[in-house]
Amino acid sequence: MFSRLYCRLMSVTVCFLLACCYESVKSPSISGYHSTGEHRNLSGKSFFENDGRQRRSVFLLKYNATDKIIFQSKEKPATNKSQPMQRPRFYLPRRTFLPLDPKTFICYDRNSYECGNKTALYRDRILGEFHKSAKMIVNEPNFYNVDYRRKYHSRWDFREAMMDYDDGSMATCMVMKAKVRILRKRDPPMNKLPLGKFFPKRKLFKMFQEIRSCAIVSSAGSMRNSRLGHFIDLHDIVMRFNNAPVEGFEEDVGTKTTIRVVNSQVVSKAEFNFVNSPIFQNITIAAWDPGKYNVTLKDWLENADFNLFVNYEKFRKRYPKSNAYLIDPQSIWKLWDQLQGFTRTPIRCNPPSSGFIGLALLLPHCPYVDFIEYVPSTRLNGRCHYYSDEINSACTFGAWHPLAAEKLMTLKMNVADDYATFQNGIIRIRRPEPKSCS
Repeated sequence: MFSRLYCRLMSVTVCFLLACCYESVKSPSISGYHSTGEHRNLSGKSFFENDGRQRRSVFLLKYNATDKIIFQSKEKPATNKSQPMQRPRFYLPRRTFLPLDPKTFICYDRNSYECGNKTALYRDRILGEFHKSAKMIVNEPNFYNVDYRRKYHSRWDFREAMMDYDDGSMATCMVMKAKVRILRKRDPPMNKLPLGKFFPKRKLFKMFQEIRSCAIVSSAGSMRNSRLGHFIDLHDIVMRFNNAPVEGFEEDVGTKTTIRVVNSQVVSKAEFNFVNSPIFQNITIAAWDPGKYNVTLKDWLENADFNLFVNYEKFRKRYPKSNAYLIDPQSIWKLWDQLQGFTRTPIRCNPPSSGFIGLALLLPHCPYVDFIEYVPSTRLNGRCHYYSDEINSACTFGAWHPLAAEKLMTLKMNVADDYATFQNGIIRIRRPEPKSCS
């Protein structure tokens, strides 16, 4: 009798335990769900609670790698149109994952509470990714022999302490202080070398009597479907980069091109056809090669990263009335110095990107510069360029140029509101008054 009572008692206990386990699986703890550190809106609710969507930490972009890209642009260099468009190559680790799903942050009513909340959340996520990327420097080689020494003295300490309270004018003045410039015939040793004879006599942008506004059009993948073409064409000067095409993308990137900033790979490599391609004709060209840190112009001429001088001379011989310039490599590294001075942590010992160089070159000539999709809007799609289907988020967040540090500094200079910046993809930077930079 005792044994039968014991068996019944054990059966009831087992049934009770199984029932408890079933209920725990059926209804997970809400506190455990919120312990993952998710974003919340101003009402205290989770951003994902409003519509019941499931959380996910990454956004994977899938695409058909076998698709062929066909461009009908007259500006496109003479390459096989059945192949993806050529672009300058830097070492970039392939990252097919985006750290967030931008589509969840898109909104259209800039005055609504919900849209303001989404925009603020997206801004915080993007800034977080830039800060994270800026610190990802692990045993990187110092190929350019960078020997930067921070200037620690009382005036610098005061400047650094004030950066947290700066309205952006200090950062803008630091970019201006780099004085990124084009080389002139009178610059030694150019005044004694045959290369100097090919430099245009006319100064940069002297053909314009008045410049009221400038636009810099990035080549980012988020330019796709932006419909900013008309807005871009309203500017007096429009800057583009390398061999980024216009025709076929007019609605998104506009039709006007005033100047192209091109790196030495584009000038020197045969696949870009720099000398003959229509995309580089009838506009201003500013070509750059970094050389090594703190080298003389003579050393740079002998040991450039890529020998752009041969094709530059050919271009100037073929088009003697063209406005094709070379950017002073020493001024490029001065810009890097200013970027490192602004950034409190070490940045990559590689030259700035063409976009940041272009900003420093253009800003002294323009009352304000609108930088389009340099900092990605909610149209972020993981593509390297709007004219290519290559997926790599490293093109956006940086893996060779100190791109993340550049974009953080650019955001500090930005006078546009969050909606214009993160929903429309437009940063506006005003040229500082001379007295404010003294």
